[in-house]
This record gives sequence, structure tokens and C-alpha cells, in this order.
Amino acid sequence: MSNTPHYDMFINGQWIEASEQYEVRSPATGNVTATVAFGEVRHADAAVAAAKAAHEEGTWRRMTPEQRGDVLDRMADSMEAKASELARLATGENGVTVRIANAFHIGLGTANLRFFANLARAFQPEEPNPLVPETEDVRAVLRREPIGVCAGIVPFNFPLVLAGWKVGPALAAGNTFVLKCDENTPLTLLELAKSAEDAGLPPGVLNVITGPGETVGAHLSSHPDVRKIAFTGSTAVGKLVHKAASDNLKRVTLELGGKGPNVILDDANLDMAIDGSLYAFLMFAGQVCESGTRLLVPAERHDEIVERLVSRAKDIRIGDPNDPASDMGPVASLDQLKRVTDYIEIGLREGANLAYQGTVPGGPDFANGAWVAPTILTGVNNRMRIAREEVFGPVLVVIPYNTVEEAIEIANDSDYGLAAGVWGSPERALDVANQLEAGTVWVNDWHAGFPLNPFGGYKQSGIGREVGPNALAEYTQVKTVHQAKDNDWTKRGFGLVLPPPALLG
Repeated sequence: MSNTPHYDMFINGQWIEASEQYEVRSPATGNVTATVAFGEVRHADAAVAAAKAAHEEGTWRRMTPEQRGDVLDRMADSMEAKASELARLATGENGVTVRIANAFHIGLGTANLRFFANLARAFQPEEPNPLVPETEDVRAVLRREPIGVCAGIVPFNFPLVLAGWKVGPALAAGNTFVLKCDENTPLTLLELAKSAEDAGLPPGVLNVITGPGETVGAHLSSHPDVRKIAFTGSTAVGKLVHKAASDNLKRVTLELGGKGPNVILDDANLDMAIDGSLYAFLMFAGQVCESGTRLLVPAERHDEIVERLVSRAKDIRIGDPNDPASDMGPVASLDQLKRVTDYIEIGLREGANLAYQGTVPGGPDFANGAWVAPTILTGVNNRMRIAREEVFGPVLVVIPYNTVEEAIEIANDSDYGLAAGVWGSPERALDVANQLEAGTVWVNDWHAGFPLNPFGGYKQSGIGREVGPNALAEYTQVKTVHQAKDNDWTKRGFGLVLPPPALLG
């Protein structure tokens, strides 16, 4: 145990111990990856107070956007310098394969910081109102100013990436920030705090805390000094965050659940569509909110498509996430294992057929791991729970349709609207894509486009958008400065509008 790394929380530029510690364990083996300070409500209060004081002191918000961008770039430099260690921590805290860790968790995580650094440099915090022509008498200016103290709550699946989607634009726009880690996956985010410290971020501008969502996360959501909260997670918890935030009218961005419809048209290139559909629901063992988990196929080609899916699924190698040859690792926790296997049983009880289920690693090294094999269910209709509720695991349901219109109706018949996809000839697929109710729709692709494109959902998949070219706008408030250039009211064309009482004589 002496060689096990330990992490404290980062508050006001200091590393803060807690009265209790807890263990972060590998989902693949059950072995201890690190110990972490156990955050409490008092730590959330301290972090918010530090962020508020830093905002009021003003060093960070008074920096030019270019200077803030330079700090974000230095944070990215620091993260890239320890990329191999970060990848090891990522596999050890949530079971992601080292290939996905390098490409997405770490590679995209640092790319996000650089993206927001460049957005900061291009940011125009003040510009004339184009609808109010400047005259010799009047000038109207629109200012985008930082909101103040912002908070973010991120889930276990892509902690560094999703934290970057919140921390990056918030800091680029001049805000201060409190980041609450998921209890199971705090390690790469505490390393982010170390990189912020290395980059010279002023104390209190970024604070990273741990603790249960039910207490620490809930407290942040309702805290009167937090002016905006951004949450990624389940729709059920997102509703609680929204309700808590409404008591003091703080701004919210919510990126919530999904049940992505994936439509294969009858003219699709099946070689591409089959592999793409497997990737759509199996990346990171299906623990991706925008996964394509409902596969809609032409009824006349149903058996052919299922046969080809099963054939290709057998080639997927499930194993040690630290082995570069592994295509898929475990799910992120034993709780997640139970959730996914329970849903598979629910689907079978509803009448679904088990078309395919792979095998998981055996042997003593992995006996305590959270292993779920890729699972494909047929005989499913869109009224079943397995087709309507988010499983968040490597489970695909296949639903036949008779007409394209029926496919669109099935696709849109969902409480969710986060992501969708269509495979087919470009013109037909694009026509279907334009009719799907989802914040992101891929045509002959899946999981691509971040952080360049705005991301968020329709319906119960969320509120607002993250990343994309206008991401900084979500972390600013608009002030209109209407400037009269002299005191001669007769020149301004007010008509019947009365001047101030002091001028009435």
C-alpha cells in the first residue's frame, strides 16, 4: 500500500486533506489504483468561497483573452508532458482501454484546452451593436462579461474531456470555477489541477473537489454564490440539479441521457454500416451518452444485418485495458455491471431474443472485474423498456421497420434526443437526418466532430450546448452600454418621450 499514490483536493491554490480517505479501484481487476481525500459539504463551501474571492479580486478576469489563452495552453503542455501517466490513471479508474484513453480521454482532453485557448484569443468581449449606428450623439456597445463563480459536475465515463468542456470555456471567458469529480474517477481531474498550478493559474480560479453527488454535488447545485452550473450525467439526476439551481435562478447547462437511434437504410454500404454500428454502441463498453443503442434496420434485410453484426462482433477482443491489443475493457464499476446485466435480464423477460453475447476474460487476474460482454438483442419493439431506457453499457437492440417514414417515427419516439445516425446514400441519408429529433446526427459516421461542433440534446437529453464555436457565450452575460455623448436631449430624437425630471424645469 505504501506505493499507492494519494490525492488531496485542490482549493484556493492549496492541496487540502480531508478527515477521511477512500480507495479508487480498477474496474478490470479490483486492485487499488489510488487513495483520495473524501470531500464533504464544507469543502464545497471552501471552494466556492475561494472562487468568489478570486473573481472579486479580479486578477484573472482582468487579464486579456490572449493572456488567458496562454495559460490554458500551458495547462495543455503540462498534461501532454504526463500523457502516459494520465492514460495509466484513466485505465485504472474507469477501465477504459489504453487505446481509447490515449486517443479520447487524454488526447481529446488536451485538445479541448487548446481549442478553448484559441477561442479565448479570438474572443471579442466588446463590440458595437450593429443595429444601433454610432452617431455624434449616441454610441451603443455590447459587452460580454464573465458570469462569476461557475461549477461543473462530471460523470465517470470521460472525466477529463467533459471537465474540459466546462472548465475550458469558463476560464477562457474570465470566470472562476469549482469542479466536482465523480467519486469513482477523480484522478485525471486532480492531475488537471496540478497542471493548472504548474501553468500559473491564480489561486482560487480553479478548484477541484471530491465527494458524493448526493451531498457535495447537490450543495453546489443550490449554492447561492454559484452563478452557473454545468452538469453531465443521467436525466434523473439532471432534473434534480435543475430544480436545485432554480431556487436562486442560476444558469444551467445540462447534457443528459440518450437512447440514440441508428438507422440503416436499404441502400447503405453494409460493410461500412455494420462496422460503424458496432463502434456506435461499443466505444468505451457502451458507456457513452451519444451511443447508437437502437439499431433500426429494413425488415427485409433484418436477418442479413443481424448475421453480419454477430460475425463482426466475434472479432472484438475483450481484455486487459492496459493491453494495446484490447478493443474493449470492463464497464466502470461493479454498480455499473449490475445495472447493465439487470437491463439485459429485463429485455429477455420482455420477450427479446439473445442474438449474441460475447465472452469476458477469465482467470484470477480478472475475477473481481466489472466485465460485461457485447450483447445484441433482437425481437425488440420500441415500447419495451430495453428500447426506451438508457442502459449505459455494451447492449444493442435491433428493431425492424417497413418504410423510411416508420423508421423516422420510431427514431423520434423517445424521451431522449441527444444523438442519432443514418447510414445510406448521401442524399437519402441527409433527408432522414434532417427529420430526426436529436442535437447531433451523424451521416455515415459516429462519435466524430468534437470539440468543433456544438453538443447537446433535444427533449429530456438536456438544456444548452457545450463546445463549438460559440462555447464562450454560455459562460458570459451580456451588458448593453448606451452612451450619450453630450447633454443636449433635443438632438436625440426622443419625440414624446419625456426627459428626466431634473430637466423639466
